[in-house]
Amino acid sequence: MVKALVLGGTRFFGVQLVESLLKQGFDVTIASRGNVKDPFGDKVSRLKVDRLDVGDMQKNFVGTEWDIVFDQICYSSQEAIDSIDVFTGKTKKYVFTSSKSVYEQGGGENGFTEADFNPFEYKLIVGPKEEFSYGEGKRQAEAAFFGRASFPVVAVRFPIVIGINDYTERLNYYIQKVRDQEDVHLVNLEAAMDFISEEEAGDFLAWVGQSDFEGPINATSNGHVKMGELIEYMERKVGKSAIVVADTKEESDSPYNITETWLISNEKARTYGYEFKDLKEYLPGLISEALEELGKD
Repeated sequence: MVKALVLGGTRFFGVQLVESLLKQGFDVTIASRGNVKDPFGDKVSRLKVDRLDVGDMQKNFVGTEWDIVFDQICYSSQEAIDSIDVFTGKTKKYVFTSSKSVYEQGGGENGFTEADFNPFEYKLIVGPKEEFSYGEGKRQAEAAFFGRASFPVVAVRFPIVIGINDYTERLNYYIQKVRDQEDVHLVNLEAAMDFISEEEAGDFLAWVGQSDFEGPINATSNGHVKMGELIEYMERKVGKSAIVVADTKEESDSPYNITETWLISNEKARTYGYEFKDLKEYLPGLISEALEELGKD
């Protein structure tokens, strides 16, 4: 039986990852601080570990061996280096959840490819996540893993992950704004973004962990949606017209407020055999489901 360790895995698409591994017969252990109750009962083993305390990591993983380690909660070069120190000689493969944010906004209609950010040549700056922006923290983590790890590493670059269990509630933010007739700040309704569903994100991580692939890889649903189209989907489901404020005012709480199209290409993953869903086939249904859940609050 394949032994998998999941750092994180107690919420959102980490739950989907664990469920996918269990369906495939993996022996799964979840390592977390134990602050969030997971839904797996006796199907998994658990370790209570502080990801930010390398001493605690070393103590809890002494004498362990894993076929695959999935790291959902690494945000800096220091955390990556700590993982390298802890898991060297203890795992056959390491799958790190990175981000589309390693690329700056842009990418055009075809989207950024993996070659547009090369972590193997990126200058490594060692530090905790507090010293970096989110995107720079992920860049630094990739640079650390690919520059220092002796075990094979995959860095999965996801766009924004959407789903009914999204604790960030970024999609819900816009649904509520449209429903409640509040201002929606979007500076460019023609700017497009791509997304991936929580189910697909978890499934992709499990899939790439079992593949022979090493290195960075983009993973996103097929297709993309303009911000104006996204609001139109919501208007149809809510039955109201959105109040869109398309000015240049920076609204930090408007999570999709991008100035230009920002996409990634999933061509490499598709070439390796992964079949992605079409975004526009599941997005309207997700908006309906989210609206229904919001009505229960």
